Amino acid sequence: MPERMVGKQAPRFEMDAVLANKEFGKVSLEENMKNDKWTVLFFYPMDFTFVCPTEITAMSDRYDEFEDLDAEVIGVSTDTIHTHLAWIKTDRKENGLGDLKYPLAADTNHVVSREYGVLIEEEGVALRGLYIISP
Repeated sequence: MPERMVGKQAPRFEMDAVLANKEFGKVSLEENMKNDKWTVLFFYPMDFTFVCPTEITAMSDRYDEFEDLDAEVIGVSTDTIHTHLAWIKTDRKENGLGDLKYPLAADTNHVVSREYGVLIEEEGVALRGLYIISP
């Protein structure tokens, strides 16, 4: 069960990610906080599933609204950056994501999912979870 973290210090993280430009890079909470940005951190179970793309693409389609609020969006699963990139390169009509305006991070060692209380240990996947973190 995802943990309620209202009023608690958000666990710091740095993860490998596929950035909006489809390059590999890093994302970190520290960077967003340093830039005085809110962080919208959401977890989803796995790439190439049938429900997840609608949620992920909806966030991308409304990304400009997040930007207007000084918020950065980061999507996270326990899949690798290579799997993320393959899913991004797959057209939306074929159950892919197509272009995204925000990064997908790879929590392959499960540390971040565990710290945020969304990891299903037996399966090594994250539950759906959404965290809005103040700068």
